[in-house]
Amino acid sequence: MPVTFAPGPSHLYFTVEDHIKSAFREGIPSISHRSKTFEHTFQSATEGLRALLGIPGGFHIFFTSSATEIWDRSIQNLVEHQCVHFVNGSFSKRYWEIALQLNKQAQKIEAPLGQAFADVQVEAGAELIALTHNETSTGVALPMDFINQFKASHPQALVVVDAVSSLPYPQFDFSKIDSLFFSVQKGFGLPAGLGVWIANEACLTRAEALQKNGVQIGSYHNLPSLYANAKKNQTTETPNVLGIYLLAKVVNDMLQKGIDAIRRETDYKAAVLYQALAKSSVALPFVADVNARSKTVIVANTGDHTTKISEALNRKGMLAGSGYGELKASQLRFANFPTHSKEQYEMLADTIEALT
Repeated sequence: MPVTFAPGPSHLYFTVEDHIKSAFREGIPSISHRSKTFEHTFQSATEGLRALLGIPGGFHIFFTSSATEIWDRSIQNLVEHQCVHFVNGSFSKRYWEIALQLNKQAQKIEAPLGQAFADVQVEAGAELIALTHNETSTGVALPMDFINQFKASHPQALVVVDAVSSLPYPQFDFSKIDSLFFSVQKGFGLPAGLGVWIANEACLTRAEALQKNGVQIGSYHNLPSLYANAKKNQTTETPNVLGIYLLAKVVNDMLQKGIDAIRRETDYKAAVLYQALAKSSVALPFVADVNARSKTVIVANTGDHTTKISEALNRKGMLAGSGYGELKASQLRFANFPTHSKEQYEMLADTIEALT
């Protein structure tokens, strides 16, 4: 089977096939979401995520259909009037656009594609600061110091972080953020169709206050409803039961390997590919600033060599991700997730270097 380096949906984690077979033997796809079996599955997934990501007490874990849904739900539940979005690519821009569509006063602080932010002037009155830790379209990652500055400077604002294409690699300081979310088809190596929303008590308080004041915060997937069910290890509706089961199993596999080992391997693989790109005459790193380069989505400027590189990789069973949007034809993107082995990354780098 070819190795998929596209940044989502990406290559499945190597244990997923066996877990799917086990799920069918156990009848998981047909269980009730009000059953004890599901409650155990829910609890296993959430407790595993707490251990893997270091999620402290006071933060709650909810399941949605996708991270895209969480863009909607977070704006509905946490913003009455004003929010600010740091935009440096297509996905952070889409989060901002959704806020506008929901009739919020959404400030946009924008950086050029492939670059870090120079402006951090947040307007007074912002209720939510939206940060995309890893911009999947461009391969720019926000340094943790950048993320961690906002709680002190804007204590009335909720800091919400989109970590869709970086988790489980980064280690967040949960005292500096209020909400974190991701979807499972990237770093967790699972089939698409499940979003994970992590939110603290301040988020719940905000949602409840808005609801009490007559603000429309959504229906079955508003935070008060999600929380009321999560306390019972349940969901508000029939969820992606199989997805939650598989998440619990893969998170346990990652815990067995160890998050420190996963992080060390991610660093190593990123260094291998960035070194190859630095030597290459046909593919160059898109992000010039080393401190802004993503470790989990590596983007290369490939220009007129895009097809040649893709075909060379395909012949060796490696599928690169295309560039995104206006850069689709002139770039390639490479996911560096836990499912990608060091050996696969060494072969990827060697193949690119051989084309020089």
